[in-house]
Amino acid sequence: MERLKFVVESRLFGVCARIGEKLNFSAHSIRVYFIYASFFTLGSPILIYLILAFWMEVRRHIRLHRKPTVWEL
Repeated sequence: MERLKFVVESRLFGVCARIGEKLNFSAHSIRVYFIYASFFTLGSPILIYLILAFWMEVRRHIRLHRKPTVWEL
């Protein structure tokens, strides 16, 4: 079970971990919020989660393919 938890947390999008880093919250509490909010609102936070995951991937690809500026050298 621990291996499954590690794979899920490390291989999936990492949205909750990233939000937790930015807001100084634990990723676990943010995951629990998403789960409870999904139950109460019939799944709309899942859509928000997927949008955030997509946005994080787009930003990562933009950063990887961007040429360095004069100030970054």
